[in-house]
Order: sequence, then structure tokens, then C-alpha cells
Amino acid sequence: MQQPGPHTGEAPKISFAGVNKSYGTQGSRGGSTLALADFDLHIAPQEIVSIVGPTGCGKSTALNVLAGFEQPSAGVVTVDGLPVAGPGPNRGVVFQQPSLFPWLDVLDNVVLGVKCRGVAADDYMPRAMRLLEEVGLKGFERHYPYQLSGGMQQRVQIARALISQPDILLMDEPFGALDYQTRLLMQKLLLRLWERFRPTILFITHDVGEAIFISDRVIAMTRRPGRVKREVRVHAPKPRDYEFLASSEFTSLEHELVLAVQSEVEGPEAERAERAERPQAAA
Repeated sequence: MQQPGPHTGEAPKISFAGVNKSYGTQGSRGGSTLALADFDLHIAPQEIVSIVGPTGCGKSTALNVLAGFEQPSAGVVTVDGLPVAGPGPNRGVVFQQPSLFPWLDVLDNVVLGVKCRGVAADDYMPRAMRLLEEVGLKGFERHYPYQLSGGMQQRVQIARALISQPDILLMDEPFGALDYQTRLLMQKLLLRLWERFRPTILFITHDVGEAIFISDRVIAMTRRPGRVKREVRVHAPKPRDYEFLASSEFTSLEHELVLAVQSEVEGPEAERAERAERPQAAA
């Protein structure tokens, strides 16, 4: 099956067009910081796109603007052709830290948002139970966050993000605090959930290998102010298994992206080395 993507003739689900984002104001004591500059990115329906780049390059800023938590200083971000004006239930967000309410059990954490929006329990409760089974938490409905491992807490957060049946899932380094084995399990879980629900996913990570494993495309950003530096497409069909990690496609893409990111971290000498390596990586 052809994977959805920017070359399949579909109108983009998500568009960043000429987006700038500054913090602070000109003339203030601290000055202003330009986090994003002329940031352009178009994401197709049901596509998984990951963004990698140096610390402070604006990865999370881009996600926050798309989530509606912040407004761009210039340019426009659209979903289905409409400008993003603020947060909305069509965009579920999963953060690095689970941020669960410690006084609520697993089930109540999952349903809190839809309950507060006035959705009927007859509607959301069966969906919540199905989601908890999908993320592997059946039987833990009445456990509290302190009784769960880090990976289990993230499963709760993912179920909470999916309970509103969003078209878009925004994930800001959601597995960054987990150990290696748990991260692998969560990456496979994410691909299973994508296959089941087919959201469009924007995934922020520092881990190039993680980005390649889960994504249709990986975007490498420049150091601040963040721009799109490199885009690579992952052709392996989804869902993927761990054998993909040893494939020639994976190792070639990893080499290319590590060089692209590292050259931004280390400066001009590394950039020259990356340019010298580029034809070899493309081969």
C-alpha cells in the first residue's frame, strides 16, 4: 500500500508557511530571540513526520505553534486550510512528562478532558475502555499514577490524547525520559496505534534512529533560528519491526541525518565535512 505523503497528490493536512517566531521584544533588556525563521513544512493526511535538530533549534516551538499554545510572529500555520487560532480537540498533544493528575486514577485521567467538555459518559466511557486495552493498560483502570512505571504513565497520556478522536497527534519527545528497551516498545506501540486510528503525527525527538523508525519523513533543522535544513523520506512500509534497524536503508538514513544535525552543533568545519560526505550518503 502506498504510504500517504507529500507526493501523493493530497492537499496538506498541516502547513507552516513562512513562519517566524520571536521571544522578547526589540529594545527590551533581554533583547529578542528568533526561534524560527522562514519555517516551511507541509504534512499530508495520515503522514508521520519527525523533526530532529540541535537543542534550542525551535523543534518544540514549531509544535507549540501548531498546537495553538503560541502564535507565530510572522507567517501562518494552517490545519485543513484554516489558520490555527488556538488549541482544539482536533489536535491531541503528548508531552515528554506525562503530567497526569496524581489524585485521579488511570481511567479518570484519560476521560477528564472530554468529561469537562460535556461529552456524555455513554459516549466516552466505552471509547476510554477500548483505548486502555489498545495501549496495554486493561486491568489498570483504577491504579494511580504513582503505581505505574514511566512507560505506563506515557501510555495513559497517549490514551488521554486519543480519547477526543483527534485528526492530529502532536508528540514532543514523548519517549525521551524512558530507558532504551521501553522506548523501543513505545515506538512499536505508536505504529500500532497509527495503523488502528490513522492520525497525522508530528513527532519531536533528539533521537535520529527513533525518528527514522516511526516516520514517513524526517526533517532536520538548522541551529537557531530554526529552518528546514534536510528532508529525508523513509520508504520502508509500516508497521515496522526491529529487523528494520539493521537494514541498509536505516543505516544510510541514520548516517545522513546524524551528519546533518552534528554539523549544526559543531559549526563550519563539520558542515564542510558533511558536504564532502553528502554524495556518499545519497548513494
